[in-house]
Amino acid sequence: MSDGPLDVVGIGNAIVDVLSHADDEFLVREGLVKGGMTLIDAARAEALYESMGPTVEVSGGSAANTIAGLANFGGRPGFVGRVRDDRLGAVFAHDLRALGVEFDVAPATEGPPTGRCLILVTPDAQRTLNACLGAGADLGPDDVDEARIARARITFLEGYLWDLPAAKEAFRKATAVAHAHGRKIAFSLSDTFCVDRWREEFVHLAEHEIDVLFANEEEIKSLYRTNSFDDAVRRARERRGIAALTRSEKGSVVVSGDEVHVVDPEPVASVVDTTGAGDLYAAGFLFGLSRGRDLPVCGRLGSIAAGEAIGHMGARPETSLAELARRGLGGIA
Repeated sequence: MSDGPLDVVGIGNAIVDVLSHADDEFLVREGLVKGGMTLIDAARAEALYESMGPTVEVSGGSAANTIAGLANFGGRPGFVGRVRDDRLGAVFAHDLRALGVEFDVAPATEGPPTGRCLILVTPDAQRTLNACLGAGADLGPDDVDEARIARARITFLEGYLWDLPAAKEAFRKATAVAHAHGRKIAFSLSDTFCVDRWREEFVHLAEHEIDVLFANEEEIKSLYRTNSFDDAVRRARERRGIAALTRSEKGSVVVSGDEVHVVDPEPVASVVDTTGAGDLYAAGFLFGLSRGRDLPVCGRLGSIAAGEAIGHMGARPETSLAELARRGLGGIA
């Protein structure tokens, strides 16, 4: 591990995405909840994999996607997550390190295999996720290096971690260390089903511990038990810190106290796969924030990254986000 500053450290599930196209009938036949994320065990993962069509394997995981995107912008990020010493674990580690991400958590030599997420993409570009966390489920506070958190301007955590008691403790440790060193904590609500499971705790986190909150429209409405996005925005403005709220084709709304910024979406030729759009929005936003850019520019960087992500299969960028930002903003340093 080096000792220089980091823009963002992400803590999350280390997962390899296995993507395939499917129709709605396939989802019904397999009993899958369209548009949601379901945790499955290894046996179910094998059975579902066998029934899927041709697949593409891409390193994924929500926070890891954000960190990969941030590296693509030219940022200096780190990542904390658990893999096994197997083929998918080697693929995941190689992909992150090749991007320049600081990732040195030792792979497990026993226990479950590296996590994978089976993703079905329907013709409307909606994605249905089925995650087998595998080795990632063993993430705990011992994996959180205090020196690395202290070096990072922002530590980013995914809401999915809250389903795992040890990972929740890792989250709490990182939050305490970051705040003790005057650093920021960013948090994604991740999924409406995740919000439903942990609403009271998420509300407490959002209002007392989180400096930057990411959520899509449905997630923020679920958090505050309202059917009105405007009401959810009002509630988000009342909390301390920043909230970046994405709205798909409507762009995003970024709020912080009296500041309210409506950010247009990035124009795209066609929507192929929405997997990771929110993750990449967070990448652009956090890159801008870590470099001291104002909130409208942070939101614009988020839109640029999300627009790139939905133009192809998988959540990892296939085009230089730094170059897209230079064209769109005339420079991002």
